[in-house]
Amino acid sequence: MKRLLCILLVLSALPLSAQVDRREVRAGNRKFRKADYRNAEIDYRRAVVKDSLSLAGEYNLASALYRQDSWDEAGKALETVKDVAPVSGYAADYYYNLGDVALQKKDYGAAVKAFKESLLLRPDDMDAKENYIYAKLMLQNQQQGGGGDQNQDQDQQDQNQDQQQQQQDQQQDQQDQQQQGQQPQPQEISPQQAQQMLQAVQAKEKETQDKVNKEKAAALQSRQKEKNW
Repeated sequence: MKRLLCILLVLSALPLSAQVDRREVRAGNRKFRKADYRNAEIDYRRAVVKDSLSLAGEYNLASALYRQDSWDEAGKALETVKDVAPVSGYAADYYYNLGDVALQKKDYGAAVKAFKESLLLRPDDMDAKENYIYAKLMLQNQQQGGGGDQNQDQDQQDQNQDQQQQQQDQQQDQQDQQQQGQQPQPQEISPQQAQQMLQAVQAKEKETQDKVNKEKAAALQSRQKEKNW
């Protein structure tokens, strides 16, 4: 959350009925730019008290709360303007911040949807594209790590143990034959053993792919940004 748009540039485009919060919003913006997010929050709340329909007050309140790691409260503030912001001239920024909040709450499905809406309105926004890709990748990883994996891992461990035991038995048989002066006979692989070996290879490939996806996700995570008015 780094690229900001000043609220003072927005007020002139708002209806006169929505400009009664000008003083409080300006005060909040000055503190926000100084990273004094707690006092910026207070000013934005004053703007909302003065005008319960203050789009600027609620929107920037969400940004101040976000900066204080209050994800749930930031989401509530954005929820308040859900009927107004999407039809305003700043809908792309609204959906962008909505996606950022969803990312922090690990609600990757909502994040994907929000960043997609932002991109539909502003297709050339590279920040939104990066966050959309990151959210989509995290959603895929989350879905792959859902129910059933623990059982699959346990089954794989059991299969690996069976393979190790079979290999040990084969080695012991060969040693016994050598000690008795007999030539070891070639060991044939049963269909069951072949299937187990194939499953082990596939599991290893999946483990490698998951690792690559997580590394990509970690690289993209540092690119999260914020838009404010």
